[in-house]
Amino acid sequence: MGLGATFLSGQPRAALRVGLRGVVQGVGARPGVFRLAQEHGLTGWVRNDDQGLTIHVEGGPSGLDAFLVALRQGPAPAARVDSLQVIAVPVEDFDQFEVRPSQRAGAPDTLISPDLPFCAACLAEMNDPASRRYRYPYINCAHCGPRYSVVRSLPYDRAQTTMADWPLCPACRTEYEDPTDRRHHAQPTACPDCGPNYVLVRDGQTLARGVEALALAAKALREGTILALKGIGGYHLACDAGDSAAIGRLRSRKFRKERPFAVMARDLTSAEEIARLDERLRALLLDQARPIVLAPARVRFPGLADETDEIGVMLPYAPLHTLLFDLGAPDPLVLTSANRSSEPIAYRDDDALERLTGLADAFLIGERPIARRVDDSVATVMGGETSIVRRARGLAPAKVALLPSARPILALGADLKNAVTLVVSGQAIGSQHIGDLGDMETDRALEETVRDLLSMYAIDPRELIVAHDAHPQFVSTRLAARIDSVQRVAVQHHRAHVASVLAEHDELDRPVVGIALDGTGHGDDGSIWGFEVFGGSVVKGLRRLAHLRPAILPGGDGAARFPVQAAAGFLTGLELPDLSGPPFHFPKRYDQARTLVAHNVRCFPTTSAGRLFDTAAALCGFTREVTYEGQAAIWLERLAQQARDREPYPFPDLDHRPLLQALIADRRAGRDVHEVAYAFHAAIARSLALIAVAVARHVGTRHVALSGGVFQNRLLRTMLEDREGEASGLTFLFHRSVPTNDGGISLGQAAWAAVRP
Repeated sequence: MGLGATFLSGQPRAALRVGLRGVVQGVGARPGVFRLAQEHGLTGWVRNDDQGLTIHVEGGPSGLDAFLVALRQGPAPAARVDSLQVIAVPVEDFDQFEVRPSQRAGAPDTLISPDLPFCAACLAEMNDPASRRYRYPYINCAHCGPRYSVVRSLPYDRAQTTMADWPLCPACRTEYEDPTDRRHHAQPTACPDCGPNYVLVRDGQTLARGVEALALAAKALREGTILALKGIGGYHLACDAGDSAAIGRLRSRKFRKERPFAVMARDLTSAEEIARLDERLRALLLDQARPIVLAPARVRFPGLADETDEIGVMLPYAPLHTLLFDLGAPDPLVLTSANRSSEPIAYRDDDALERLTGLADAFLIGERPIARRVDDSVATVMGGETSIVRRARGLAPAKVALLPSARPILALGADLKNAVTLVVSGQAIGSQHIGDLGDMETDRALEETVRDLLSMYAIDPRELIVAHDAHPQFVSTRLAARIDSVQRVAVQHHRAHVASVLAEHDELDRPVVGIALDGTGHGDDGSIWGFEVFGGSVVKGLRRLAHLRPAILPGGDGAARFPVQAAAGFLTGLELPDLSGPPFHFPKRYDQARTLVAHNVRCFPTTSAGRLFDTAAALCGFTREVTYEGQAAIWLERLAQQARDREPYPFPDLDHRPLLQALIADRRAGRDVHEVAYAFHAAIARSLALIAVAVARHVGTRHVALSGGVFQNRLLRTMLEDREGEASGLTFLFHRSVPTNDGGISLGQAAWAAVRP
């Protein structure tokens, strides 16, 4: 029912005070409200404040009613309206509608807009030789451009951005102050006369500025140069994706031996030529977040992603990218985070010049400062739905759930794929991806992100509940101990995984079967967990009801780097032939690990699903050291995807011994290794379904929440949903907004702290 029928009926003129909450600052919402008011013949004002937008609007009942209907649909393309509160107020007889200055009275709880890709209008203007912004790499408007990466504090006004030191020229000032212009209050707006530009630096010498710098950079890329270029949220390292020698140099310099590189394609047509895109993948590639999209590869580039059938591809999202392609840069380009392995992405110019010298041959440096590092997001499609692998540019910061907590909560995540969650007025706001902790620069990045978020929302740490992983030696746990908060809550790793799924689905009080499969997590008993089945709810608690039969892990975390080392522990107790010969060819490290097991030296009990997959990979032929997390499991999945449907191996009551014994027997008998890998995956899926049915009966539910890095395995998820799900009658809940890997675990920690005493 419209508001006119509610309390405006019969009044010739009425007034409303409207509160708009959500992503409504920095996205052109105020100019949008102005245009809507003009369209419906209304007067009054709109302003930014601590909670979002406040609007005073006056006019006839029908005009007000139509205004509110349009407002609910969103005042601007990039705006997201979460709530709209309306009250009737006295008429003040305004004779026009105006955009008022922002007002800040207390701690803000409005949502910050993520960075936005360039819009069609700005692209057309940038390509128009008659435009004063022709080929200007920092072109933007109220509907596009940087947001989170340039704002320093709220409310979102130019004085609080990294553009504060760039005064507007008269022409830009006129656009900025005109409510009918698409650059009205577009805080990063500028032009070549008054704004920043790009410079090309090589061997410490500035070679060119502006379009000339971009043209020289494009030429250098064609000639095999590795270029460090400053993007929206930090620096990238770029080279020609078709130049295997350049890729080889990049791998050597970056210490990235085998992990796949992502590429940027010039446009959708180019992306279609290198990746097989169905309707969902195409939509994801064109999504406002412009993530790196993992898709089946159509073309293979030597050295780019040699051990996978997928390719990570993205489209240009900054004007700079399109300009480089227009000026002759190779298509596609390798575009990877500018860092050495394990370090965070470089985003400050001085830091980039120091850390990237030796990695890059030349630097394309943008003069606009970046307020905070924001890496590229990574996503794919699984089970017909978007699956987030890494939340960063375009996706963060953003509300990922609503939690029942009036007190602010800071959840610090885990030490791998770290990201944090801040709960403000019940809104769980997920940060950008920070990285793997344990490196000094990444640890510092975590602390910077925490300070940044608390400062942005004016939160005193002494008011916080701080949630953290239960592992006592985690970097994030030690940081939690240093924060002078009102309360600290330790959350067991795998319970946090399950809680994160349920928080996304707003099901914290629903009884479920919770399944968490990953590589490593500190268990209640101090051992290494990783294949865990819980029953219960987040509100009442999650009880561990089943788990993988414990195995021995020789060397602790070192076994995660050497699958044969993990195998030495998981195969203990089995009658085995000599694995140094065919078909296994295990190296000496296996025998060394077996010696550790025999003498019980540096051996730890584990229920790790990740190490079980590593063991299977070793038995199928992956006997070398892994060079990035999950490499052996990804290799094993690729093998399995090349086989047709096969019956699963026995895996009774999550006992891995019959499973591995059957696998070894098939390998010795010469069975096709692709079929062996498939039967292993099928065994995991079948056993998960059976144990889920049993626990579901015990708990009294049909819902199963699944989380953990193992569920990034596309084949395993397909088997569960398509083959086992229908037969079992269960409803599977997977992640939608945060990664299923440890990048989503801080949401689960926050949810646990919100509802548990």
